[in-house]
Amino acid sequence: MSYPIVILGSGRGTNAEALLKAQSKKKLGSAKIAAIFSDQEDAGILALGQKYEVPTIFLDPGRKGARLTEAAEQAYIERIQSFSPRLIVLAGFMRIVGRPFIEAFEGRMINLHPSLLPSFPGIGGIQQAYEYGVKITGCTVHWVTPELDAGPIIDQKEVRVDEADTLDILTKKVHIAEHGLLPDVVARLSKGKIQPPTTK
Repeated sequence: MSYPIVILGSGRGTNAEALLKAQSKKKLGSAKIAAIFSDQEDAGILALGQKYEVPTIFLDPGRKGARLTEAAEQAYIERIQSFSPRLIVLAGFMRIVGRPFIEAFEGRMINLHPSLLPSFPGIGGIQQAYEYGVKITGCTVHWVTPELDAGPIIDQKEVRVDEADTLDILTKKVHIAEHGLLPDVVARLSKGKIQPPTTK
């Protein structure tokens, strides 16, 4: 059974590319990337479309800051729904999606966060962990709920913080962990090995 997924990102798209590479190596199970969306017109993630022959779409967020305007959010919902996705992947999407967005894709939306949640939620998870002085950090894939970075955790990957690590080195180590964890989680979801959280 087809398992189309839509990726949302705001930056270079390294995690989106990790998914695309996994797909090209037939390591995503039945998952197939149907489209990539970005809120940044010049985001590197949009350049992946031509390279991997996947539709890439810039949609105006309507304003600067952490949230989309109501009109922009509705536009995102409608355009994403046109691809009939089984899964929405937030991979470096630097916007907080609102309740209408979450309800439209309830039980179908996951987020990748660069810390071991519930520690260090929000912006700058890697820097927060580094400055706090933890010896182990990592990354988390979780279901998206209205509470920021607080949805049910699907899986995590640990990264040890060595004494010699600079913030830059630690950032690279966490990104490597992300590039392994996210495709693995998506593959397991597509195979039915992970079930969406039950709604009350």
